[in-house]
Amino acid sequence: MTDSILIQQPTGPAQQLMVLHHGVGGSAQHMVGVGQHLAAQFPNAYIVSVQAPHASDLGTGAQWFSVQGISEDNRPARIAQAMPAFLKDLRHWQALSQVGPEATLLLGFSQGAIMSLEAVQAEPQVAARVVSLSGRYGTLPALAPERTTLHMIHGKSDAVIHYGYCVTAAEHLIILGGDVTADVIPFLGHEVNDEVLTLLTERLMSHLPKHQWAEVMKAAPQS
Repeated sequence: MTDSILIQQPTGPAQQLMVLHHGVGGSAQHMVGVGQHLAAQFPNAYIVSVQAPHASDLGTGAQWFSVQGISEDNRPARIAQAMPAFLKDLRHWQALSQVGPEATLLLGFSQGAIMSLEAVQAEPQVAARVVSLSGRYGTLPALAPERTTLHMIHGKSDAVIHYGYCVTAAEHLIILGGDVTADVIPFLGHEVNDEVLTLLTERLMSHLPKHQWAEVMKAAPQS
């Protein structure tokens, strides 16, 4: 997508790919601050902020799918319609960075988080990690992705997407055996602030993916 912004390209081979997706009415520029924060923490990551393909119904910025007349009933179909282009763009950045799905992180805010969460339902193992900031699922998944870690961060004062969607999704995924962290931040609205970025860094640096832990335990000698 031509208006996407390349935030960091390592001088050597990239160790991981981080693809950032803005919310409805936003633009690739809105996620640059998040990308710069990640670049400072992960100097060997290829980081890009992607511009959504459609002009927003809100009169400014862009969107992944229309929110005009949006409802619980029609949201899944709109997500599904937008998904092929979303996945095609992701594969473009994987090819350009020469980083495969096993080292790809999808990060989205609001509508960008919806698309990121749903991407690994549409195409399992397309990314190793997904970060949802103030997001939700269109429909709760029937299966949890086996080799994808999901990190959800949501504000308890979010007036756009209620934090209950985060809590419900996390509980549901844990029952399904998913690898998920969920953090609800008191007094945070529909936004990304320094507290969110600090917590995001902590999650990415300290959380050992569930499938890797299982492999370590399987390989450990039995006493």
